[in-house]
Amino acid sequence: MRQTITVRELEGFVSLAEHLNFNLAAEHLHVSQPALTRMVQSAESKLNARLFDRNTRRVDLTASGKELLPIARRILTEFHGSLSDLSEFVAGRRGNISIACLPSVAAAVLPPVISRLQGTHPLVTVTLDPTSAQLMPDMVRDGSVDFAITTPADDEATTSFESLLHEPFVLICSRNDVVARNAATPKEALLKRPLISSGASSSIRQIVDRELAGTGHPIRPKYTVANISVLGAMVSAGLGVSLVPLMALRLMDMTQIHSVPIEPDGLVREIGVLTRKGRSLSSASIHFIASIRAEVDSLRARGALP
Repeated sequence: MRQTITVRELEGFVSLAEHLNFNLAAEHLHVSQPALTRMVQSAESKLNARLFDRNTRRVDLTASGKELLPIARRILTEFHGSLSDLSEFVAGRRGNISIACLPSVAAAVLPPVISRLQGTHPLVTVTLDPTSAQLMPDMVRDGSVDFAITTPADDEATTSFESLLHEPFVLICSRNDVVARNAATPKEALLKRPLISSGASSSIRQIVDRELAGTGHPIRPKYTVANISVLGAMVSAGLGVSLVPLMALRLMDMTQIHSVPIEPDGLVREIGVLTRKGRSLSSASIHFIASIRAEVDSLRARGALP
């Protein structure tokens, strides 16, 4: 069975080929001369080729040695380059972070986090997939993404959830909707005006339906819209009112939309980091999640989040 030449033996060969002197080559590699001699002899034995002609006064490359030299240099360059890339990856300075995220959070929280990451970790790339909360547990479980920023998942056996924030809902209506704007409470506005609701698969719809069912006077939506930006446009056009999370306003043209807090009812949705149990995150992902937490704290300090 043919033996494989080692990286260290290639380094010994290249050093001797460049210095053509055992003492200088050994000194360059920080090894003894006998150790270098053993490296070269081992390489020659494994390759079944004489690489150097040597006597007491001089060392010269053979024809085989001259052929091997550019190959050995290329192999060593690629090896050390790959080793450097690996070190950068392990340290979190290189790699790709793949994230699934609620669209509103992707718009309101992640851009400044990604901007800072590119300043401190320019070799890290980010793949961001704004998508429905319903799809994200499967994406985390099958490894399509490293983690998700979403609402809690029902499956606690295979995923872990760490809370980031509790986001309040607001009632939105057209600035020209006199009935809704003059309502004494958000509930009164919901009773007097048509309800525009998010698509059935969205986390927003599930929370709103649960809340309305608990009032004893469930309100059926007149319009159902899967896209939150289109929902905002319909509200702006005066077609009705809607209950949406605070950060969803970032996805709407607020020029003609009026928002009303629905406190003290306290309708909120919990948002956090969803990961797969038993799977370790990369250093870059861990750093990114810490940066998300810092951005959430900053938004709270500025009054943009409770």
